[in-house]
Amino acid sequence: MLQVVDVELTPNPNALKFLINERLLKHAPRQYFSIEEAVNDPLAKGIFALGGINSVFYMDKFITIGKAKDADWGKIQRPLVDFLSHFDKSQLLAEENVAEEAPVDGELFKKIVQVLNERVRPALAFDGGGLEVIGLEGYTLRVRYQGACGSCPSAISGTLIAIESVLQRYVDPNIEVTAG
Repeated sequence: MLQVVDVELTPNPNALKFLINERLLKHAPRQYFSIEEAVNDPLAKGIFALGGINSVFYMDKFITIGKAKDADWGKIQRPLVDFLSHFDKSQLLAEENVAEEAPVDGELFKKIVQVLNERVRPALAFDGGGLEVIGLEGYTLRVRYQGACGSCPSAISGTLIAIESVLQRYVDPNIEVTAG
């Protein structure tokens, strides 16, 4: 039985991070922006059905919910907790069916992914978000924010600059990062 053990604020005023008592996924996170996108994912589909929700992101032991600007957290939280307490975790899709990051070969890409995994993704996950690599062209890395980071005003500018700085410091000073 899934239980919410804590709820954390995120830097995004329209997103909350719900800490769960059990691991949901081991590897690739899942992100959806509508019930139609989540049609084959019973967990996300059930969360969207609660109403007032415009994004669902989950990985490891947390779920980040983005709400519509006019929705009320008070009308979302209790139904979410009830839904999760009755959700059968065995309904989760096999992780093999979830797409991994854009396949790019090469040492530069491998170093970038290593630094992202060690230094960037844990910080984003702490705030209820994540980062998907879309591609690498030369020294330009294209990324897409996930979870609370996806619609957070600070992710668009400050966080993107911080990620670029980390990659320039630990991988190559010529790296540029763009959100796409």
